[in-house]
Amino acid sequence: MLVLTRKVNQSIMIGDQIKVIVVDVRGDQVKLGIEAPKEISVHREEVYSEIQDENKRAVLSKDIDLNQLGELLKPQRHTDSDSVNKSDEGR
Repeated sequence: MLVLTRKVNQSIMIGDQIKVIVVDVRGDQVKLGIEAPKEISVHREEVYSEIQDENKRAVLSKDIDLNQLGELLKPQRHTDSDSVNKSDEGR
């Protein structure tokens, strides 16, 4: 972990595209501003964790749905009597 000391209105760069600025310091709270391209998501860690958990739940529910769908789409085995019965229906 890199630990830096910054004052209000000072910043750090992460790569070439992300700038983190110290906006305010009051007591034990630090207010940060983050400038990043729109395609880069920026979240508080607890929100990020919730998003990850929700994504995992969605994948698991999709797996269950796909498994159920797979069962429905399995080819059905027909016996000779099924074929006879179907051909007899038209008579």
